[in-house]
Order: sequence, then C-alpha cells, then structure tokens
Amino acid sequence: MAGTVQPRILEIEDARLAYDGVVAVDGVSLGVAKGEVVCLLGPSGCGKTSVLRIAAGLERPQSGRVRIGGAVVTDSRTLVPPEKRGVALVFQDYALFPHLTVRDNVAYGLTDMPQKARGERANAVLEKVGMGAWADAYPHILSGGQQQRVALARAIAPQPKVILMDEPFSGLDARLRDTVRDSTLHVLKQSGAAVLMVTHDSEEAMFMADRICVMRQGRVVQDGEPEALYCQPRDAFVAGFFGEVNRVTTTVRNGQVQTPFGPLPAKGLPDGAMAEIIIRPEALRVSPPRPNGGTGGTVEVTAARLLGRTSLLHLTTLPRTGYDLHLHARVPGRYLPQEKSTLDVELDSSQAFVFPLEAVK
Repeated sequence: MAGTVQPRILEIEDARLAYDGVVAVDGVSLGVAKGEVVCLLGPSGCGKTSVLRIAAGLERPQSGRVRIGGAVVTDSRTLVPPEKRGVALVFQDYALFPHLTVRDNVAYGLTDMPQKARGERANAVLEKVGMGAWADAYPHILSGGQQQRVALARAIAPQPKVILMDEPFSGLDARLRDTVRDSTLHVLKQSGAAVLMVTHDSEEAMFMADRICVMRQGRVVQDGEPEALYCQPRDAFVAGFFGEVNRVTTTVRNGQVQTPFGPLPAKGLPDGAMAEIIIRPEALRVSPPRPNGGTGGTVEVTAARLLGRTSLLHLTTLPRTGYDLHLHARVPGRYLPQEKSTLDVELDSSQAFVFPLEAVK
C-alpha cells in the first residue's frame, strides 16, 4: 500500500527572475511537502540559489507565485518579508553573531516567547544537535562543524514550516562533512519541516534528499527520487551529473548503436543520427579472459588504483576491436590487475544510456 501523500507546504509556481536582462530562473515550478527534503542540484550559475532566495522572499520574481502553507507569500501584488514567512535560513557561512553565546544565538529568533522559555527551548534544541555542552561558549572557539550544528539549532528552534539551506556543508572538510550531514539529516527529519536545500554535489544530494530537482540554465530539467534520476536520466546532462561517466560518440544504425561490448537500442533516434553513449564505470563488469572468449569485449589495463571501497581501472580497447577508447571501470573492493594485462568486459546495459549528441552542450 502506498504511503500517505503529505500536503506541499512550500510551492513555487512558474517563477521567472532576471538580473539586468540576464535570465537566472526560467519558469521553475516545484513543491516540498511536510517532512520532505528536496535538493536543488546543478552547476554553479544554474539558478539554484536564486530559486532559494525567491522562496525566502529575498528576491521578487518578475512573474510567478510562491505559497507557504497554502497562503500566497509572493505574486505580482504580494511580497511577504522573510521574517513573516515562517521560514528558517541556513547559509554557507552560518552567520552566527560573534558577540552572543551559542545559547543566545539559538534563542535570538524566539521573540514570541518569554525570556525563560527562550532559554529552555534553546537548551533543548542544542541537546538535540549534540551541542548542549557548548551553550555558554562563543562562536569563535567552535570548529566549522560545531558552528554548522549551532546554525541548524537556530533554524529549527522556532519550529518553522520551511527550512531553506544554501550549500550548508561546503565549508567543511570531506571527512567532517560526512559526519555532519548525517546528523543534520536526522535532525531535519525529526523537525517535520519542509526542507529545500541547494547543493552542487550529486552525492550529497542523493544522501540528503527524498527528491532531487536537477537544474540547468535556470530550468528544472528533471525532478524525481534519487534512484530514478540515477537509473533513468532524461538526458546526457543529467546522466553525467551523477558522477563520472564514459562517453562514446557513434552513429545510429538499424535502431541501435554499437559499443566495443555489444549493441544497445537507440530508442527514438533515426538511422544516421549522431548519438552519445553514456556508460557508468560500474556498468563495465570485468573478469580474467575466458578460454573461449565472452559475449562482450576485451580491453587492456593501463592503470589500476585502490580508492578505498572500490578500485578504479583505466582500460584501453584493443586495436582489433575497431575502437580506440580510454575507459574507466569501477569495481567493488580491492581488484588490481597488472598493467598491460587483458580483461574481458561485459556491459550492464541498465547503466548505459543513449542520447542524441546534440543534447550535450
């Protein structure tokens, strides 16, 4: 039985925003439900932060509408200020007040509560994010990860309907980032708020999000659950944004394209059209050469590197295959064949995609 569909707390409808004639947001529509984490994912300059600023009330779009809890907060006649929207903002730099203690930073926005209740609420939220012992400290003595947790505590303390986060983990080193975003996800889920988060990191988006909106040049080009975007990308841009890929340019013949490891269907592409094949590194399944050969192809190993949980193989197609390609394969665990050794390769067609070449810019 399908789960109960939660109402959308944040709704953005056909928002368009231009700065001095340069379009930043081009007809974006999206919604975030209660308790849902949605990530805006895309390269720098694609309009992610502009969408977040529209949701916050920091920017007024030239057209479009924003609703929070069903009430219109932005349209052609309305612009409710950020502090009246019931939203919380978490920025890249955390924006903590240096002259206030951690407790006072968290309590700062609780203006509708008595003084004692503000302190109690701040203490309770700090305990939730693991910063209770630092309540009397000042921000300058905290690490980046600790400051991020204080900023999160300040955001959830007023129990907002919506939390907006702009690259909240970008200032942290890789090891700390993994730990902090894990604890952040649990706190956000417990809060029950609708969360809209901006990131350019596809792995981070897949870790944090219930749903991802991939943006390009001011538009949402695909919106869906992380698994759907990874396994069923709409175009080459989306496929390539979720990690490294191998790219092969070819021509459609008889409704299919040829690879060194066998044919793939080219659905919807006419014969003679130029196509690009996107092959994920994990789609290349390697094995020692079989005595009678395999159904795939043969490659030569040019390098093999252990990357921790996986091994990365640099492979070159052999001249007799008729291809001159350098490819990467990713194998679980430790697998380090000798350089210049040969391997058989089978292609997992579920992780290989065919798109029109002109779709790639």
